[in-house]
Amino acid sequence: MGKHFVIIGGDAAGMSAASKARRTNPDLIIDVFEKGDWASYGACGLPYYLKGDIKELRDLIAKTPEEFMQQNIHLHLKHEVTRIHPEEKYVIIKNHSGKIKVSFDSLLISTGARAGRPNIEGIDSLGVFTLHDMDSAKEIQNYLKEYSPKSAVILGGGYIGIEMLEALFSRGIEMHLVELLPHILSPFGIDISRQVEEYLKQYADLHLEQSVRSISRLDKGKLSVKLNNGTIVTEMVLVAAGIIPEVSLAEEAGIQCGSTRAIATDEFGRTNFPFIYAAGDCAEVKNVVTGKPDYVPLALAANRHGRSIGRTVGGKPTLLAPVAGTAVLKVFQLEVARTGITDPEVARKHKFNPVKVTVDSHSRASYYPASKPIKISLLADRGSSRILGASMVGEEGVSKRIDIISAALSGSYTVDQLESLDLAYAPPFGPAWDPVLTAARVLNQKLSFL
Repeated sequence: MGKHFVIIGGDAAGMSAASKARRTNPDLIIDVFEKGDWASYGACGLPYYLKGDIKELRDLIAKTPEEFMQQNIHLHLKHEVTRIHPEEKYVIIKNHSGKIKVSFDSLLISTGARAGRPNIEGIDSLGVFTLHDMDSAKEIQNYLKEYSPKSAVILGGGYIGIEMLEALFSRGIEMHLVELLPHILSPFGIDISRQVEEYLKQYADLHLEQSVRSISRLDKGKLSVKLNNGTIVTEMVLVAAGIIPEVSLAEEAGIQCGSTRAIATDEFGRTNFPFIYAAGDCAEVKNVVTGKPDYVPLALAANRHGRSIGRTVGGKPTLLAPVAGTAVLKVFQLEVARTGITDPEVARKHKFNPVKVTVDSHSRASYYPASKPIKISLLADRGSSRILGASMVGEEGVSKRIDIISAALSGSYTVDQLESLDLAYAPPFGPAWDPVLTAARVLNQKLSFL
């Protein structure tokens, strides 16, 4: 009889690990326990479902339990793991029948993260939501259909907050966005954030450096959102205050967390128990720029690390690839992207001596029809001339250009090496000096005068 691989959590990391483990080792017994009603779905598509671009919630499901069963992978929905016993190598699971005990040889914890819920008076009022999973998306959709709100407030100017601003605005809803920090999208750097803010003013009222003191329900379906400087009366509130790694199950079992508050792992995804692994939004990753543990809850890292762990458990040890934190965001007609370290202050904390330039260029040859502006901020280390990161914004050509910088980070490229890349050129696709090469050239010139 094959060894037993048990997986806690049926989303990106968990199901990627199950599929890869099965392909690597046909003899493994693989059981996946998911406490919810849904598994193997694209959570990143939820704002676009609420916008109406995706018609049915089930369209986000990548693979059904029946399809996994055809691979001899047993996916158990509505099965919540309530306890891990590492020394005895078993878990306790609660389902509709009660509690059961399941032994394992290898265990993967892929419990994901939970939506942040700030300690705000009235945050549990009717009409106040978070968007984190399929059930919460269904709840928001039902509210929109039943109450047809004419106005909404987004609390938080990160990925979900901006995507949901577009989704709700597209439904004819008047929008307000409240951000505690001086700027929205702070991980993208101040130059890019400011441009996005100016652009968003045509779609929403922005309330920057504002904290929410309370939310209260008024009559006629209204909500009062009290800020430290004023009050907004609205009909719906979406809390998009980030996410928190879901590690309570691991901590109760004596599994160690790192400085990021996510589960600490080694280069193979192993925890302090070598037969227990962790991946996805509950686990730390290795940052490709700093070489240190980091928390980067993004879909590709979860899928990729799940696959690597599945291969390791299947008998072919595979290192987890480091992560650059590469991300792209659609903001109405804009593309906004980042990778690596974009903030000089963050770079200094990691003992780099950062030098930064911000350049304006074009998505196509400037004389070619429909050419659009692109702004790029590029950061390097003064001493080594190594590229540290970049962010950019424009109406086209951003989403793939950021990948050039991401590849350069993985190769530890210097500014010289980035400037010397032989990139494709034709007027409909870019200028002869691509915006990435232009940014590298300007940064190189600045370095040469320091």
